[in-house]
Formats: sequence, structure tokens, C-alpha cells
Amino acid sequence: MQDRPDRMVSVRECFGIDTSLMAPMFAERDDHVPDIDPAYRFNPDVTLAILAGFMRNRRVMVQGLHGTGKSTHIEQVAARLNWPCVRVNLDGHISRLDLVGKDAIVVREERQITEFQEGIVPWALQRPVALIFDEYDAGRPDVMFVIQRILERDGSFTLLDQNRVIRPHPYFRLFATSNTVGLGNLNGLYHGTQMLNHAQMDRWNVVAKLSYLPPEQEAEIVLARVPEMGDPAGRTRVEQMVAMAALTRRGFAAGDLSTLMSPRTVINWAENCQIFKDAELAFRLTFLNKCDESERPIVGEYYQRCFGVELCEAGHEAEAGGGASKPT
Repeated sequence: MQDRPDRMVSVRECFGIDTSLMAPMFAERDDHVPDIDPAYRFNPDVTLAILAGFMRNRRVMVQGLHGTGKSTHIEQVAARLNWPCVRVNLDGHISRLDLVGKDAIVVREERQITEFQEGIVPWALQRPVALIFDEYDAGRPDVMFVIQRILERDGSFTLLDQNRVIRPHPYFRLFATSNTVGLGNLNGLYHGTQMLNHAQMDRWNVVAKLSYLPPEQEAEIVLARVPEMGDPAGRTRVEQMVAMAALTRRGFAAGDLSTLMSPRTVINWAENCQIFKDAELAFRLTFLNKCDESERPIVGEYYQRCFGVELCEAGHEAEAGGGASKPT
């Protein structure tokens, strides 16, 4: 792993953003650098916020609904800068010991001894690594207080087990993603999220909000993922699918639906179309079966608007055809 970036790259040339900023870049890639996704589309404002983290060592949190590509956005910026990147999902099983480290039994010279093994936080702090805390608002309180100290730009980290103070590497960077802004599960969509300590939220220098892409860009991403739909008929079908997803998002915002179609769902739908050769069956298996029974008529209305056909109920088909599937 290189000790520091050794060149500067134009943000305009690398990310297509109209700015004169230059970003630090590593000349060589290592195993911790994410792979470049050529189909990824960058949000200019969020990209600049993330670049501020890399360039000026700002602590950056990216907040947004599921499926908007928050973690991927950070990883793709790191990929183009050849910056080593490690992603940690703060689920309920991540403990303080996982982050800090713990004693473990190892074999040295054919003898079993107890040795302290560093957790991910002290390991990353000592290296030019971008550490991403994914699902930040789902972390346990004891875990969050471990993170609070390193949120300060020059915040050192004390390993009590070893009476050792770790000072961060000059090119250590810290990012986080969250579905909420630290206020907990207000709309009932993200169970398991926590209310975050305000003093900790105040330590994040930059908070960027990532929304869904414009329909044209979202359609291009789907087509890049599923190139089999690149013919004129397939493009029209993808545009209808993206329009359907947009209606579910509006319905969710209005309180008519309790779930919505993310770009990830649309890509899954397109991929399932290639498997089942039936857009309606793929839609039911990808999204409709996740919806509450009382909301399915609304979803069916959205489907009729976008595709011009009624969305058949699987149960009625089975009764009418004796369990046989509808011919395509």
C-alpha cells in the first residue's frame, strides 16, 4: 500500500463536473481499491461533497433513501482516485470489540499464546484508507461512542488494552452512509435505525443528500446493466419500467404506499425479465409480492398507466387456468 497520493487529477476530466478543482490520486491500485463501474452516474453535488472528504480530510456523511447508491457513490469516487477503501456495515452484530480489537489465541513457534489483534478502526487509522461506515444510523450505542473520537479531524484513538495512543495517518479518510439524518425511524420505513447523539452528528463536517437520478439517467444505468434490452423495443420497455418506479416513489411520498421501487429494484426487474421472458410475471416476483395486499390495487393502477394493460392477479389466473401460467 502506497503511503500517500503521488499525483493530482482534474475533477472535470475524471468526473465530468464543471470545476477547476484538482483531487489527489494514487498512481497504483492495490487490493483494497474498489473496481471501477463504467455504468455509474455521479451526482455532481454529492461527488463534490465526497471529494471534499478526500481532498480536505472532511468527515462526510451521505444520506438518502435505499437504493440511491450512497455507498457505491463513495466507492466509485475512491475507485477513480485509486484510493484504498474499506466498507463496514454497522449491523446489530458489529460490536465494540470488532472495531477496536480483542485478544485472540494464536500459534507462535508451535506454542499457543494470547495476542492482541487490532480491529478495523486502529488498522485503518494507521493507513491511507477511506473507511466507510455503512448503515451508520443502525449502529449500537456502544459502537457509536467508539467512532465519536475519530470523527475529529486529528482525533487520536486510545487502545486501552495496550496503553497505546494511535494518531491517524495524514491520508486516513472517514465516510458514512445512512437512510435517516439521525432522527430514528420516523416514517416506519427503516426499522432498526437509532436516534443519534446530537454531539456526534455535529462532528460530521459535511452531510450530503443523495436522491434518485433523473429518469433518462436511470434508464441508461438499467440498459448498461442489462444490455439485452438495448434494442428499440427494450429501450421503450425500460423507460416504462423507470416511469413505473417514479410513480411508486410519488405514491410513497404522498403516503399511498408503504414501499417504493429503488433503482436496484428496477435493475432486478429488468434482469428477471430476461429470465422469465414475461415483464408482468417478473414485476410480480420482483416488487408486487413485497407490497401489502391493500396497496396492490394502487400499484396495479400505476402499472396500467405505464404499460397500458391491466395487471392480472396471480390468484385469479390460477383459478381460471387450473394453476397453469398465462401464455406469453
